[in-house]
Amino acid sequence: TTLRAPRPSTVRASEMAEALAEVSTDALMREIQRRLDCQSKPDKRLILVGPPGCGKGTQSPKIKAEHCLCHLATGDMLRAAVKAGTPNGVRAKTAMESGALVSDDIVVGIIEEAIKDVSCRNGFILDGFPRTVPQAKMLDEMLGKKGVAVDNVLDFQIPDEVLVERIEGRWIHAASGRSYHTKFSPPKVAGVDDITGEPLMKRKDDNAATLKSRLDAFHAQTQPVIDYYKSRGKVNVIHANKPSKNVEEQIASALK
Repeated sequence: TTLRAPRPSTVRASEMAEALAEVSTDALMREIQRRLDCQSKPDKRLILVGPPGCGKGTQSPKIKAEHCLCHLATGDMLRAAVKAGTPNGVRAKTAMESGALVSDDIVVGIIEEAIKDVSCRNGFILDGFPRTVPQAKMLDEMLGKKGVAVDNVLDFQIPDEVLVERIEGRWIHAASGRSYHTKFSPPKVAGVDDITGEPLMKRKDDNAATLKSRLDAFHAQTQPVIDYYKSRGKVNVIHANKPSKNVEEQIASALK
């Protein structure tokens, strides 16, 4: 008798059944309810702008969960596109291997690929892009061809001197991007992520000297982008030098 390998569809169904068996009924029902709730949420396409340490890393996961959006960080998208070998990923890899900068049209192309994912069907949060007015115009043109547009730019404002204290106390959960602070937003257990229990890490450039140069570059580069979107009535200022709960309330008001 010849033994036949199981059909791929049978294998996939079996693997899915095994995976579901490990999920509690309560967790499964919560996920079903979350997906149902997401269907009634209005589309939103957001850009988060703010200097390093302004609190975007703390607020972004909350915005993502509340509005059922996908979070698009350009660095992560570039690496994923290169690894997946997408057309724009191949172009980006060629540029990087030759020592050239990845061009704006490649980055916008990678964003265009990313927003096709089912996780982005309610919209997205763009973090770290656009950094220049030409990039903003290219992004707007790409979205315009799809009949949509950036809905809101959240401009996280905070005095530079406050950022030094914030940066030096910041800890990150590398896998999720969740951000903590030893003074302002500490984890439940020191040095450990609240959700996974995995260890937290400090970024190499989270120090005062590096921050000064980064802030100078940020202000020079980003203000024209803010002015560009402000002229289009898209910008909401978030006073980020406030308690986390107050910042959340400001964001909720801006995104009504």
